[in-house]
Amino acid sequence: MRLKQIIDECAHLPIAEIRSVTDEFVNLVFYNENLEAWHIQLSAILGAPRKRKGSLPSAKDLEITAKTGGIRIEQTLFEKEFAQGTVIAKFWPWQDDRHITLRMAYLLKT
Repeated sequence: MRLKQIIDECAHLPIAEIRSVTDEFVNLVFYNENLEAWHIQLSAILGAPRKRKGSLPSAKDLEITAKTGGIRIEQTLFEKEFAQGTVIAKFWPWQDDRHITLRMAYLLKT
């Protein structure tokens, strides 16, 4: 599954700003008030979060996110393996408590 397909399945959800949507990388901003809807939609596609907001990242979490800026305690991390690669998605909450950045990457198997 490519990232554009995942975003297409989320098209009914409000988006504050689209910064980048390609098959390999997504960077967009949505409103905190829609966090639960985004969480439900991504969980339906990628499964339950690998790391939830507030939990310490494991060594594996840090390893799989190293090429995409890592993962912090306040972030949520989704991960799902597909035939040709792994999709990771991160919720990055803003300090204003109104916005959340969604960053997704398609990591090809080597």
